[in-house]
Amino acid sequence: MAKKQNNALIDTFAEFKETKNIDRATLVSVLEESFRNVIAKMQGTDENYDVIVNPDKGDFEIYRNRTVVPDDEVADPNMQISLTEARQIADDYEVGEDVSERVDFTKFGRRAILTLRQTLASRILELEHDALYNKYKDMVGEIISAEVYQVWHKEVLLLDEEGNELLLPKNEQIPGDFFRKGEPARAVVARVDNSTGNPKIILSRTSPVFLQRLLEAEVPEIAEGVIAIRKIARVPGERAKIAVESFDDRVDPVGACVGVRGSRVHGIVRELKGENLDVIQWTANPQLLIARALGPAEINSINLDQESKHCEVYLDPDQVSLAIGKGGLNIRLASMLTDTVIDVYREVAGGEEEELEDDIYLDDFKDEIDEWVIEELKKNGWTTARSVLEAPREMLVKNADLEEETVDEVLRILKAEFPDEEEEENQAPAES
Repeated sequence: MAKKQNNALIDTFAEFKETKNIDRATLVSVLEESFRNVIAKMQGTDENYDVIVNPDKGDFEIYRNRTVVPDDEVADPNMQISLTEARQIADDYEVGEDVSERVDFTKFGRRAILTLRQTLASRILELEHDALYNKYKDMVGEIISAEVYQVWHKEVLLLDEEGNELLLPKNEQIPGDFFRKGEPARAVVARVDNSTGNPKIILSRTSPVFLQRLLEAEVPEIAEGVIAIRKIARVPGERAKIAVESFDDRVDPVGACVGVRGSRVHGIVRELKGENLDVIQWTANPQLLIARALGPAEINSINLDQESKHCEVYLDPDQVSLAIGKGGLNIRLASMLTDTVIDVYREVAGGEEEELEDDIYLDDFKDEIDEWVIEELKKNGWTTARSVLEAPREMLVKNADLEEETVDEVLRILKAEFPDEEEEENQAPAES
């Protein structure tokens, strides 16, 4: 009966090994440690016990070592054995000798067996968590492919090849991502959260690193080190700008990354749900980098304050909308790529200058209008008071993403700077 119970315990350990993917040597070590913990709890110490695990046989042995003492001097039955009892084991034992005797663990009782199994389960779980953490902390920044297991509103649960759980939060998903259970999905390992001792593997498809790894996989010159990716700026699912540099004068970094007719980025664009990719050539010249980042707009001049990381860019009126882009996307990505706050100004000449000489830049209204409101307007190309006043009210609300009350207040403040024109408008119907 005891043998069966011992074998049942070994079977339990084998099950843990198979399901938790713990190697044999570690399992043996954990098994010995678990036995010793239970023995120490039951007997007060495990120092006089030897635990031998035989994984090949699916068995284990426990031996207790005691010192032989005279029959009337047994103070601790766990550490000492009487001479009479010792000679029942072997008739040549003498006082002072050590007796090693095999112990049937099941005779410790069901409580000991239950404690052993609980202790082992706890240690196995710790080892599993440690193994998972150690595996994925070294994979941060790498792309993995995993199977979609469950789709929730706030996150997607994926399983890797070993059945480990991976999380793709909603804010790490590209707008337009759609996942079905059982399908594979690719993402980059963003971080490993181990604050509670139970590691959570967080994936990302919105990280610039995800785009970088996709480019490395598609462009051999990047993988070979001929071309380097210097900086990436992304608005996931919409547009990205990538600055690249070539270490070989014979290799055009932009052409190599894009490929013939965009062949090398087609697959990446599909993976990123239609995200447009602008590849530009990196330069150490900050003004030139800003000019390239604002493409396809053509820049007339740039006034850059490198200390404050702020620059003023001057363009012809017909180039302003190109520099800013739809919804301010182009100028926002250019700012991210160059780590610079970019302000765009129309550059006019001749009669046009005279016509606009009484205009006022929005920055001059910072005492009356919140700075963030001014920035939202500037992102859409409205840099002066007149440009805002000439724009349809509905366009200001929609494009600058401002509340109607905020737009009305801005218009009131700006109109106050041109009282003569407002008076002429009010008088116009009377004159007709």
